[in-house]
Amino acid sequence: MTTHPLPPVYCTHLDAPVGRLLLTADADGALTSLSVPGQKGGRLLQDDWRYDLGPFRAAAEQLAAYFAGDLKEFQLPLRATGTAFRQRVWAALDEVPYGATVTYGEIAARIGAPRAAVRAVGGAIGANPLLILRPCHRVIGADGSMTGYAGGLERKVRLLTLEGVLA
Repeated sequence: MTTHPLPPVYCTHLDAPVGRLLLTADADGALTSLSVPGQKGGRLLQDDWRYDLGPFRAAAEQLAAYFAGDLKEFQLPLRATGTAFRQRVWAALDEVPYGATVTYGEIAARIGAPRAAVRAVGGAIGANPLLILRPCHRVIGADGSMTGYAGGLERKVRLLTLEGVLA
């Protein structure tokens, strides 16, 4: 019986106004995660990952432009693994435009989930492995409150302020 080696995971760190970002990509160069320090459920550097800035040049340029206020929409290959339900929620996140917010209930409605699924939608949003790039920071509570964000509420407020949502 032969074993096949796992495909390589590429990684790099980028400094950003919200902390040092850890990015991972697959062998095809598609981004598989973007984590921030102290992130709930964020990825942590693994010994067998290959540290290489090469696959991340476009992401580095686009993130720098985003934080400078010059980029409103990322054009990067993303490949996150998750259940079919999570994939639907994440696809709905991708449709939330820069400078706008939606509620968990609105995301549930967009994917055709019943109102009772709001908690499950929140769980899928909290499991988003591509912070910032897949804009889960744009999801707020039904009452307009700054509810949970895996990267921390302070970062959520910073990102929404950068996008002009908050003063």
